[in-house]
Amino acid sequence: MSTALNWLSEPRPTGVTWGVPWPRSTVAPDAPFALRCQESEVPVQSWVTATWPDGSVKWSAHAIGPQPDPAGSYELVPGSIPATGEQVVHLVESQDALTVHTGAVSWVLPHDGPLLVRKAERDGREIVRDVRLVSLWQGEPTPDGAGTVARHEMRGHVTTLTVEHAGPVRAVVRLDGRHEPTGPGGRSWLPFTVRLYFYAGAEDMRVVHTFLWDGEAERDFLAGLGLQADVPMPDEPHDRHVRLAGPAGDDHLPGFLTEAVRGITGLRRDPGESFRLAQVAGRACGPVEEWADTVSRRVHLIPQWTDWTLDQASADGFTLRKRTGPGCGWVTIPASTRAAGYGYVGGTVGGLGFGLRDFWKLHPTRLDIRGAATPTATATVWMWSPSAPAMDLRFYHDGLGQDDYAQQLEALEITYEDYEPGFGSAHGIARTHELVLRAYAGTPSAQRLAQDAAALNDPPLLVCSPQRLHQAGIFGDWAPADRSTAERAEIEDRLDFLFGFYTGQQEQRRWYGFWDYGDVMHAYDHDRHQWRYDVGGYAWDNSELSPDLWLWHQFLRTGRADVFRFAEAMTRHTGEVDVYHLGRWKGLGTRHNVQHWGCSAKQLRISSAIYRRHYYYLTADERTGQLLAELADAERNFLELDPTRKVRTDVYTPDRNALAVGLGTDWGALAAAWLTAWERTGDGPARDKLLGTMADIGALPQGFLTGEALLDLDTGRFDTTRDQIAVSHLSAVFGLVEICSELISLQEVPGFTEAWLRYCRLYLATPEEQEAAVGRRLTGISLIQAHSRLTAYAAAHLRDESLAQRAWRAFHHDIGDQLNTNALQRQALWSLTSITGPAVLAPIDEAPFVSTNDAAQYGLAAIQNLALIAP
Repeated sequence: MSTALNWLSEPRPTGVTWGVPWPRSTVAPDAPFALRCQESEVPVQSWVTATWPDGSVKWSAHAIGPQPDPAGSYELVPGSIPATGEQVVHLVESQDALTVHTGAVSWVLPHDGPLLVRKAERDGREIVRDVRLVSLWQGEPTPDGAGTVARHEMRGHVTTLTVEHAGPVRAVVRLDGRHEPTGPGGRSWLPFTVRLYFYAGAEDMRVVHTFLWDGEAERDFLAGLGLQADVPMPDEPHDRHVRLAGPAGDDHLPGFLTEAVRGITGLRRDPGESFRLAQVAGRACGPVEEWADTVSRRVHLIPQWTDWTLDQASADGFTLRKRTGPGCGWVTIPASTRAAGYGYVGGTVGGLGFGLRDFWKLHPTRLDIRGAATPTATATVWMWSPSAPAMDLRFYHDGLGQDDYAQQLEALEITYEDYEPGFGSAHGIARTHELVLRAYAGTPSAQRLAQDAAALNDPPLLVCSPQRLHQAGIFGDWAPADRSTAERAEIEDRLDFLFGFYTGQQEQRRWYGFWDYGDVMHAYDHDRHQWRYDVGGYAWDNSELSPDLWLWHQFLRTGRADVFRFAEAMTRHTGEVDVYHLGRWKGLGTRHNVQHWGCSAKQLRISSAIYRRHYYYLTADERTGQLLAELADAERNFLELDPTRKVRTDVYTPDRNALAVGLGTDWGALAAAWLTAWERTGDGPARDKLLGTMADIGALPQGFLTGEALLDLDTGRFDTTRDQIAVSHLSAVFGLVEICSELISLQEVPGFTEAWLRYCRLYLATPEEQEAAVGRRLTGISLIQAHSRLTAYAAAHLRDESLAQRAWRAFHHDIGDQLNTNALQRQALWSLTSITGPAVLAPIDEAPFVSTNDAAQYGLAAIQNLALIAP
């Protein structure tokens, strides 16, 4: 079956990688793929990222090189031989380096040492050399007032080079290492993984940089983190050019600061119009002798500017400055608001483009050009600006006397914060940035620079339509958006309202910054007209009640680019910042808190693979794939930490042959990780653990109602003798509903479907129905609206109209802390109130009835109810 592909947003002339799902049993695992555009064929590289249990392709990934004039749409055809291109990616190994030839540029990557890239050549000319990672360390925080703190320079040192992916169209090279001191003393720190992406015919190298925080918060303060490169400058000073991007306009294209090392515009004497226009356009100005004599004989009196800095200290403004030398004062350049994070330094014979995606959103950031008036300029993209106070990851309070579980549980009653000494540590969290280095043959035009900056910040992606995605049968119960009836249209309007509300709040509340961008707040304080950013467990959301899933399901069904970008940023954030990637809690995430790492509840429900799978399969992103792989044996974390240690009423010590695992949030996360490992790599142990524990849940006397079962790490199986009933309102709202739906449609496991349907049917059943089924009324029932989709699932599978009506009643007429939609409240709710004046810091729009718990679960319930029991 051929598949139509369209651009998520604007097509750009850069390399592209994307994913496509296939219905079960339609594409053989060894099938080739061709890509067609009208009557022509485009060279494409293809590989399999997931398979169905029968071995057929579930997800495939594809890559094409830069298309000078991208078509509006393409057709992907399985079973057809792909076309071959004139330019291919070619890898050449030598004793100490790997050279990657793209057909346009050759990049030389040392196997190890202090450089990521030794040099890059284009048309036989060296454009850039000595690409490296740099950082600045200081042993105490930046003082507020008088005093100084010594900073020490560190350099990234590569220890391992691995070719992760290679083919004629696309290659990915992974570099692993740590930052080492450049002088005496100091210690290595900040492990990093850098992935370099190369496409056939491309002049750019995409850089995906991930670093892990392994510092000690009381003595390690990161004062700068950057990617640095040297650029040969053979041109005359007046033919050396500097370009720095400003804000993007309505067309998403930024303007640029346009300058030369030795400017010949604006002088008292005119060298000649043609020479002035040439310099502004980036062309050679011609020999000085040809200029007007009034200028040429005084050229030595024109200052040569050598250093430039663009500093984005916040989401609201950047500053610009330049100087003629390190011993001279800085001159301020008129600045603006939100820089696009792209720059150029070079001349008419070649130069380097460099940039950081989401530059202003990830502040504090900075772009530096140094030494442009010397034979070698240096460009630095700072992911943490040295101008900002050093990164301070100490806990935000002193513990408030919470030295035992009793006091910590008391704090939960007032600030909703689950504190425990030593647990508010950032040791092991990560952050990923996307950068680009581009080897230009000469100074590019303003239009070309603007397009390249736009491609950095809105990278092109090919996608299937919602109808085609739905046809493949992936990701559980959802259906393309449909406004064919008044009831459907009303729910669609509310889904749009909720998404629009959060995008508006991100902008108005400035949910941006190095560690924060991508997350949203948990709950609202309507007295202060402020999200509860400073109140314990009510602050950053950290995937609580699955906003990630809501956003991804909303993208699947609408195909909207803005929804995709919001979900993408959340996936990047929650998978990196809210999860530990080394240390004692590796593989666990942190519950919601004032600081993303602050809560003592370290749980799989936050690190769950179910929140990363959509992005991985739609983009084939290797870093996300690495995060998924980290979770394949996440069950071992239960040996280190009991998630329910503070509220247990029984006597329990973690035992590798009898580990307590909740059948809701815990097993749901494990099942997602095992399923992903199985379908991605054919992982036999993951498959066996998944299918085995599914069978065990089916064999438990009370199935999912048991609440918790004992897992044997050595066998990967549950003890099936436990006979109890323990229901939690949280069990099904962290991806369990979605993963169970996928598993049941994937493979029949004795007893499992019945156990899940029983849970879905009884959760919102009447007390009488519950007593008839299990001998007593179920307690712990809450989040009624959220659980309406469980009743809907049972209704659809049992073909029970009365259950369908119950599901819609629970959805529309809920009580408690959910988003009610009954007729009496429709006018008051589902609208925004604008607040201005002295009561608020800045004008805002608020909807006090919305919390992220409610929004995420309303969204998921609406989407799944519409798919299962549409009115």
